[in-house]
Amino acid sequence: MPQTLFEKIWQQHVIVDKGAEALIYIDRNLLHDGAFHAFGALAKEGRKVRKPRQHLATADHYVPTSGREKGLANVVDADAREMIRLFDLNGADNGIRSFGMDHPQQGIVHVIGPETGFTQPGITLTCGDSHTSTHGAMGAYAFGVGATNLKQVLATQCLWQKKPKTFRITVDGKLGSGVSGKDVALAIIAKIGTAGGTGHVLEYAGSAIRALGMEGRLSVCNMSIEAGARAGMIAPDDTTYQYLAGREYAPKSKLWDEALALWRVLPTDDDAVFDREVSLDGSAIEPTLTWGTTPEEALPVSATIPDPASYTDPNKRAHAVSALQYMGLTPGMKLTDIEIDRVFIGTCTNGRLDDLRAAAAVLKGRKVTVQGWVSPGSTQVKRDAEAEGLHRIFEEAGMEWRASGCSGCAAMNGDSVPDGMRAASTSNRNFEGRQGKNVRTHLMSPAMAAAAAITGRITDVRTLT
Repeated sequence: MPQTLFEKIWQQHVIVDKGAEALIYIDRNLLHDGAFHAFGALAKEGRKVRKPRQHLATADHYVPTSGREKGLANVVDADAREMIRLFDLNGADNGIRSFGMDHPQQGIVHVIGPETGFTQPGITLTCGDSHTSTHGAMGAYAFGVGATNLKQVLATQCLWQKKPKTFRITVDGKLGSGVSGKDVALAIIAKIGTAGGTGHVLEYAGSAIRALGMEGRLSVCNMSIEAGARAGMIAPDDTTYQYLAGREYAPKSKLWDEALALWRVLPTDDDAVFDREVSLDGSAIEPTLTWGTTPEEALPVSATIPDPASYTDPNKRAHAVSALQYMGLTPGMKLTDIEIDRVFIGTCTNGRLDDLRAAAAVLKGRKVTVQGWVSPGSTQVKRDAEAEGLHRIFEEAGMEWRASGCSGCAAMNGDSVPDGMRAASTSNRNFEGRQGKNVRTHLMSPAMAAAAAITGRITDVRTLT
C-alpha cells in the first residue's frame, strides 16, 4: 500500500501495536534545562538513563543572554539558577552529552539538534518542549513530550503513543520578494486555525516548500504546534542531505552512503492518501504578521484590522473582541499604522544564520528608531554571524547583540519587554503576557522585525529593500 512519510517512519518504529495505542521506539531525545522534573522522578525510582548516547542536552530556557561571562552569578532568579545547576548535575550523573551555559556548542535545543547533525531523516525524536516539531523539517517524526513521558523515554527509550492522522498542506507557486518561511507558516495558520491540525501530523509539500532552504523549512515546521498539530514534517531531499553532510553527528564514509539509500525511500509515495489536504498559492503570500493574541490572528502587511462582526464563528468573534481590547487596536486600522516600542530577533523559530542575514540586510547602513536586541539561536550561529560581520551591522544600526538562548520568547532572565509596550518579535507565540506583563506582541519574520525597528512602526519590508 502507498504510504506517507509519517506512516513509513511510524511503521518502522512500532514495537507493540494494541490498536488504540502503540509502543514506539524513540531513536533520539533532546533535553534542556527545564528537564529537571523528569530526572528527579527517575532518581526517585532509582533508575538511570538507559541509553545515554541517544540523548543530547543543552541549557537554553533559563540562561542569561547578557553578562554570560559572569556565569551563574548573573542569573538573577534563584529558581532559574537552580535549574541550570541541576542541568549540569543531571547530565554528568547520567553520562549525557551536555552543552552547558559556557559550552562552545550551547544553544537553543531546536537549533543545536539540526546544526550538529543529531537530527536526521527517518528517526523518531522527542524533547520536553512543544516546538520539537521543528526537527520534522529534516524528515524526522519529532514531537514534544511532558515530564512523565520524558521520564519514560529516559528510562526505556520507548513511548506509548496514539497514532495521529495525516494532513498534507501543499504550497505551490514562487514566493515573492520579502516572503520567508515564517510568512508561509503564519499564512498557513491563518488559513487552518490554531486547532486546524489537532490530532494530525502535518506534511508540508509543494514547489514553494521545496524551494525553501533548510532554515526556512525549520521555521515552517517549528510553527506546526501553533496550528495544534502533533508534528510537522517535510520530506527529505537534496537540500536536506547537503545540509547534513559533514556535520558532527551525521553518518560518515560508508555509513553516509548507507544512510542516504535509506533516506531516499522515505518521501511520501505518489498514490498515498492523507486524511486531510489543504492547498495555498505561495505566489499570493505577502509578508505576514499577527494582529491579535493567537498566531491564527494573522494578516498580510497590506491588510487592515478586521471587524469582529465579520466573523461567523461566535467563539472566534468573541476572541477577536478580546484580542482587539488587549492589543489596543480598532477595526479598519491599517497594520502599517501600528507603532512599535521594542524589537526582538531570535528564538528557535528565527534565530538561525539565514534569519540574521535577512535582518542584517535590511538594517545595513540604517539606524533603528526603537530599542531592540538580537539573540542568536546558538553559540555556533553567533560565531558564524560574527565571522561575517553581521554583529557589527546590528550594533551600528543600534540593536543590542547578545548571547544565545530562548531569551525574549518567554520573557526569561530579564529578556522581557517593559510593561504595556508593543513588540515586533520573531518568536512563535503571542498570547497575553507572553513577552512580559501586558506586552502586546506582533509575530513576524526577521526582515519585517528589522523594518519595524527602523521605522518605529509595522512596515512592509518590501518598501525598504
